[in-house]
Amino acid sequence: MLLKALNFVDGLSSFTKWAAFVLADIIILVIALYLAYALRYGVIYPAEQIKSVVVLFPMMIIALIVYLWSLGIPQIKLQSFDLRAVQRIALCSLLLTLTAMSLSFLLQFAAPRSVPLIFGVLFFSGSFIARLLGVLLHETLRGLASPHAVTLIYGAGEAGIQLASALRYSREVRAVAFIDDNKIKQKRIIYGLKIFPSEKIESIVKRKKVEHILIAMPSVPMLEKENVIQKIKHLPCKIQVMPSHVDIIHGKSVLDNFVPVAPEDLLGRHQLDFSLDALNAPYEAKCILISGAGGSIGLELCRQILKHSPAKVVLYERSEFALYKAERDLKAYAEDIGVALVPVLGSVCDENMLSHVFDKHEVQVVFHAAAYKHVPLVECNEVSALENNFLGTYRIAKQALESKIDTFVLVSTDKAVRPTNIMGASKRLAELVVQDFDTRSETTKFSMVRFGNVLGSSGSVIPLFKEQIAKGGPVTVTHQNVTRYFMAISEAAHLVIVAGSFATGGEVFVLDMGDPVKIQDLARNLIKKSNLTVRDADNPGGDIEIITTGLRPGEKLYEELLIDAETLATPHPKIMRAKEGQLSSKDIAKVIKAGERAINKNDAPQVRKLITQWVEGYHIPSP
Repeated sequence: MLLKALNFVDGLSSFTKWAAFVLADIIILVIALYLAYALRYGVIYPAEQIKSVVVLFPMMIIALIVYLWSLGIPQIKLQSFDLRAVQRIALCSLLLTLTAMSLSFLLQFAAPRSVPLIFGVLFFSGSFIARLLGVLLHETLRGLASPHAVTLIYGAGEAGIQLASALRYSREVRAVAFIDDNKIKQKRIIYGLKIFPSEKIESIVKRKKVEHILIAMPSVPMLEKENVIQKIKHLPCKIQVMPSHVDIIHGKSVLDNFVPVAPEDLLGRHQLDFSLDALNAPYEAKCILISGAGGSIGLELCRQILKHSPAKVVLYERSEFALYKAERDLKAYAEDIGVALVPVLGSVCDENMLSHVFDKHEVQVVFHAAAYKHVPLVECNEVSALENNFLGTYRIAKQALESKIDTFVLVSTDKAVRPTNIMGASKRLAELVVQDFDTRSETTKFSMVRFGNVLGSSGSVIPLFKEQIAKGGPVTVTHQNVTRYFMAISEAAHLVIVAGSFATGGEVFVLDMGDPVKIQDLARNLIKKSNLTVRDADNPGGDIEIITTGLRPGEKLYEELLIDAETLATPHPKIMRAKEGQLSSKDIAKVIKAGERAINKNDAPQVRKLITQWVEGYHIPSP
């Protein structure tokens, strides 16, 4: 019940919250003005005195609304109610006091001069106390409604204070005390948290039922931090070390702050150099549709394509929550640069929706990133995978052809090369469909971009490893020799946009991604970057163990980027153009017909039979 109440309050629209604050201040103003006359004349009900100045009330309400709007007071969130907010309320109270004095003088009200002064003090007090009570009520609801991880902060220096400030409004973590051996700091209170010496840590952990200890001493030498860890590692708590408070200032999540990772650090190489930027011409002043706009790649494509001055960007996404987040992330920037942002809730399998959107918004460029990509899930949902990844691609590409758009770019994957899983096979069929459409198109340039795994995307190994490390391990890898090609999300999106500007039709663009990376090495690097050690035969006293769980259904030991070895150069040194075979239009028609039949009958065995027949190199990996 309390959680519903809290979610209801947090879910109110900005206008509703603004109106509520304004209404509350109007009520406070009326009460303050009434009490000012009552206190000055010493009567409970100063009817005669107020009757002569009744016109003052609506005039003061109008003045209040103007001042609130000008000072932005209703926009101040309760969670960020601070000294600057108090200063704005004080300024508003002063302006109202001066206004009351001026109106009393101009309208020659027979009222003592002290009434406006009393009113100003009462309004400030009422407005301040009302917001303070709102803050207390919100924090109380949050504390009662949400289960918190009870946390102790070790270190009451600048980093510890920044961390405590960041955790004040967290629904997941509740700090209860500081630990610091600096005697000058001890017994002080910061953000309501008392500072205790390290000798009392065991009793505090037991008394307050502490679950986490966050060591916030980024400037302390590693040897000293290790000594602290040794002293407290016996406690029944999860221990995490904070490397820097800079990430907290930039608004990243608590978990990310304690496991900061840069892709180039984990891969052992710098990010790829995209020195030759895509020209604006292919995208400038055009309507660009991005399918799967709420996904990791889709959202980054949206961010980067906005920099190329399009007229309109259509966010096409089937997940309501993902679309909501994408629009929220992009809206402010799009408004600043004058680009129209259109969120569309729909599936690429919906032909009627696609036709309506393409016609209504006069789409000119499509980046098709919508796909089911999680290999184990897709492996046991063959029909849904074929429908979304293959049939969805066919339908959006068909609409692109019928609408005679300029450019269509399919975002593909290295798993489409000699696939051992349904996900890769369905994406390979999508590639074949796009290649076929290009042979039948006189206006639209159809192409595709194929690359490997993306670091940090939803469902990728980095978030999983970080979560496992935060829980104290173990970190799980499927096989000690599994290797993958990796790139950062920003690199992947940039590649797609650049390749789209090179497209003349029918190309399979492939990125030179460097050497493949062992997943086990990636796990080891991430553990070390988290200021922890790997527990193995050589170091039995290490922090985090790495265990092997076995290859999952459909998983390869290694991935490939090319079906055939032959490649051609492009204007970009890191982008290659592959020359690969394709199916005839007659064969593609057979595949589409058979695929639709299998999907309509929800026939999983027929889906696998179709894939085995038409996807070159498809095979089920040996155990």
